[in-house]
Amino acid sequence: MSASISPLAPKSFPDMPEIPGVRMATAAGGIKYKNRTDVLLMVFDQPAAVAGVFTRSKCPSAPVDFCRANLSHGKARAVVVNSGNANAFTGVKGKAATELTAKSAAAAVGCDENEVYLASTGVIGEPLDATKFVGVLGAMNDSAVPDFWLEAAKAIMTTDTYPKVATRRAKIGGTQVTINGIAKGAGMIAPDMATMLSFVVTDADIEATVLQQLLSAGVEPSFNSVTVDSDTSTSDTLMLFATGVAAACGQVKVTSADDPALEEFRAALNDLLRDLALQVVRDGEGARKMVEITVTGAENDLAAKKIALSIANSPLVKTAVAGEDANWGRIVMAVGKSGEMADRDKLAIWFGDVRVAVDGERDPAYSEAAATAIMQQEDIPVRVDLGIGEGQATVWTCDLTKEYVAINGDYRS
Repeated sequence: MSASISPLAPKSFPDMPEIPGVRMATAAGGIKYKNRTDVLLMVFDQPAAVAGVFTRSKCPSAPVDFCRANLSHGKARAVVVNSGNANAFTGVKGKAATELTAKSAAAAVGCDENEVYLASTGVIGEPLDATKFVGVLGAMNDSAVPDFWLEAAKAIMTTDTYPKVATRRAKIGGTQVTINGIAKGAGMIAPDMATMLSFVVTDADIEATVLQQLLSAGVEPSFNSVTVDSDTSTSDTLMLFATGVAAACGQVKVTSADDPALEEFRAALNDLLRDLALQVVRDGEGARKMVEITVTGAENDLAAKKIALSIANSPLVKTAVAGEDANWGRIVMAVGKSGEMADRDKLAIWFGDVRVAVDGERDPAYSEAAATAIMQQEDIPVRVDLGIGEGQATVWTCDLTKEYVAINGDYRS
C-alpha cells in the first residue's frame, strides 16, 4: 500500500451491512508485503449462485483459468484471494499452486473443489508459494464473520492507497435485498471484460444464468468504461454471488433476466458496479485528477466509446491534465487517430462548461483563463461533439503524473 492516500479518495467509507449467507476472514501470509493482511477467504454457508467476467488477455493467470473452468457448475462455497503475487506466467508451478489452494480450501470449508474460486493479484512471473497461506484456511474458516467487508477489501490491495467498498439495497417483489461489493485496482487498469479484482455478493435468490446476464450487461458502462493506463491485466476478475437467503424472507426465486421484479435490483447492481469502477480510477497510481470524457454526435455508440477511449488513453492528454494545461489540440489529435468517422469542421470541444473549440477551430469567445480554471479542478469534465450522428458514450480516466512512473519504475523491488 502506498504511503499517502490518493487525494481523490472518498472522505468516508459506507457502513457495510452484513449479507446473510456469507462470512469472511483475512490473514497475513507474508506473500510480498510485511505487516499487513494479504489473504482473503470468503465462505458461503450454503452453495451460492455465481457469475463472472474475466480478462480478455491472451496471457491469463492460472487463477483465471481455474475460475473459468469452474463457472459452468454455477455454484460457489469458497473464494480465496491473495495479493502480492498474480500467479501469472508461472507455468506448471502456477497450476500446481491453484490446485493446492483449491484442495486446501475445499477441505477447510467442506465442499467440492469445483465450488472454490480463486484470484491472485500482484507481480507477474514470480512463482506463488501457496504453502504460505493454505495451512491457515481451516483456522480462517473457523474465525470467519459476516461483518468484515472493509477488512476484506484491505486484504486484496496491492498499490491501492485505500480499500474500495460499496453497498446498495433494492426490492425484488416486496422483499428487500442487499448488494455489497469490494474491489482492488490502481494500475494496469483498462477496459477488457473486467479491470481488476472485484467481488460482489447479494442475499437475493437469483439463478446463476440470470446473474451472468446481469453481470455481463452491467460491466459495460462501469468497469469496461474506465481506464487508468490502457494496460489490461492478466488477472482481471469480477465475480457476482447470490446466497439466496432472501428466499427465507419471501422472495420468489428469479429464473429469467426478463422478470419485471428484477428492475430495481438491476439498477442498484449497475449503480454499485459504477461506484466501484470509479473508485478504482480515483485511486489510479499517482493520480491527482479524475477526468470524465463524454463523446456525443458520433456515428454510433461503439464509435463514440472508441473515440472516448482514444482520448482517455492518450499519454499526451493525460499529461496535459496533470499539468493543468487546457491543451485542447491534444483532444483533436486523439479524436483524429481513433480510426472512427469524424469531420474536422464539425468538431466541438468543451472543458467543463467552457467551449474551447467549435466548427473545426478555436471558439471565437475562447478564454484561456476560464479553460485553465476548469483544469485546476480535481474533477474535470471533457465533452466532445462530432456532429455527425447519434452515438454517445462516457468513459473515466485520471491524469498521468511523475508518481505513476515512480510507482511502476520500482514495482518489483
